[in-house]
Amino acid sequence: MKKPLLATEFLDRARENFGEHEAVLTVEGDRLTYDELGDRVDRLSAALQDHGIEKGDRVAVLDPNTHYHLETAYAAIQIGAVHTPLNYRLKPGENEYIINDAGIDAIVCDYDFVDNVDPVREAVDVETYICTDPEQADTDEEWADYESVIDGYDTGEYERPEMAEDEIVTINYTSGTTGDPKGVMRTHRTETIHAYLTAQQNSIASDDVYYWTLPMFHVNGWGHIFAITGVGARHICARGFDPERTFEKITEEDVSYMCCAPTVMNMLIEHWEEHDPQTTGDNDLRIASGGAAPPEATMRTLEDKIGWYFKHMYGSTETGPLIVTSDYNRLFDQDDDSRFEIKNRQGFAMLGTEIDVVDEDGNSVPQDDETIGEIVVRGNQIMEGYWNKPEETEEAFSARREGWFHTGDLATLNEDGMLKIKDRKKDIIVSGGENISSLQLEDCLYNHPAVREVAIIPVPSEEWGETPKAYIIPKNGDPENPGVTAEEITAYTKEHLADYKAVRVVEFVDQLPKTSTGKIQKYELRQTEWDGHDQMVGEG
Repeated sequence: MKKPLLATEFLDRARENFGEHEAVLTVEGDRLTYDELGDRVDRLSAALQDHGIEKGDRVAVLDPNTHYHLETAYAAIQIGAVHTPLNYRLKPGENEYIINDAGIDAIVCDYDFVDNVDPVREAVDVETYICTDPEQADTDEEWADYESVIDGYDTGEYERPEMAEDEIVTINYTSGTTGDPKGVMRTHRTETIHAYLTAQQNSIASDDVYYWTLPMFHVNGWGHIFAITGVGARHICARGFDPERTFEKITEEDVSYMCCAPTVMNMLIEHWEEHDPQTTGDNDLRIASGGAAPPEATMRTLEDKIGWYFKHMYGSTETGPLIVTSDYNRLFDQDDDSRFEIKNRQGFAMLGTEIDVVDEDGNSVPQDDETIGEIVVRGNQIMEGYWNKPEETEEAFSARREGWFHTGDLATLNEDGMLKIKDRKKDIIVSGGENISSLQLEDCLYNHPAVREVAIIPVPSEEWGETPKAYIIPKNGDPENPGVTAEEITAYTKEHLADYKAVRVVEFVDQLPKTSTGKIQKYELRQTEWDGHDQMVGEG
């Protein structure tokens, strides 16, 4: 028997089995049951159809982590439209590119972010503009009021079309760290399997309480839109991240699970160190990160001092995102410090997923934990391709090994086959013919007591071609008087790593450029350093 895998199943299941139970705590403090959430979704679906939105049309949502985002995602999906979330930190010109590239037909926008859309209205072909609260919006443009829109319809008024599991259901745009953003197409099938993996690997259950620190527009964010809903757990919404409010919600709402970028974890740790808040409610709390692992010092503080359980995973927008994890409890003793050697790795492939690390010719590298290659992957959660970019899609699936997605991340495999990320292609520093991992240097410097945040990039060197430079936000927040000298930073790296890996240039700063999910945008730093120079030695 074959049953189509459809992303509509998650809210359908929650309404059927947990209808009278709380689904969402809104930012405003209202509590919606799954019956109430579903009713609002149905009425928005009817409104969108009445506004001319048909199967295959793209519906954008520009919203922080509120219930409006949850509702818009499901309302679009259950009428066969394509959920297309926008990054609320982008500027109008950046949104113009995405809106036109995706061919957006309707936009549902939070009142705080209408100024990210209004300036480009004449340059885009959007028919329907809906705002969550136009009275609070600073706008001279016409926006339909969200609540008034859905008040005009009854639940069950919309028509759900026939859907197939291989149809596109979401488009998520990459952060554009190496050029214009690319629209990652995901089908009902990939989204469903993605949510299954998220729920299974993160042990998500009906009694979980999930606090939204990760943006819903992020691919891992919307994975939780499906997974948390499908199991009947609770969503705790928040407008942006604030460490004090996060600790308050953890204790007030008995939060049991949240996802955080390393920079968010650092902010939580700093708040805990300064204010000593209560760290859990009635539930134990697990905290997850993705991509490159946070420094070991961060993991130790989270687990040994704050008392949360740390989980690490890895993936990208194109891969679902989750493809590997090191969270395999039988491989380590939770009371033994040696566990961080495993938790610091990206780990083994998840169920139904194959990974490999390959050389330039597409051959597997030795499992010696030293030979670096590119991570390639195949699995049912991998994207369908890039929207309107067939050449880029072909390259992504054929560059070194045909039929595998090429992540652009460089890694090693140990004798057990556990993955360890070393860098992005563009972040490997080739100095005097030696490969230097910027992540290894960053991990080293995060252990320095005077360092709050650090980014390592290659900079031009007449002697070595390129050499490592550290951009450092000092612990005291004062780049003019950081409490440590550049010479001491260099000496520290020499003390802990081979001399050829040492940081040669240091700059203290008060901030670093970041994506909406907290990842440091090294390409901005590289552009500044390499302006007027030839291509970087190690540029992939």
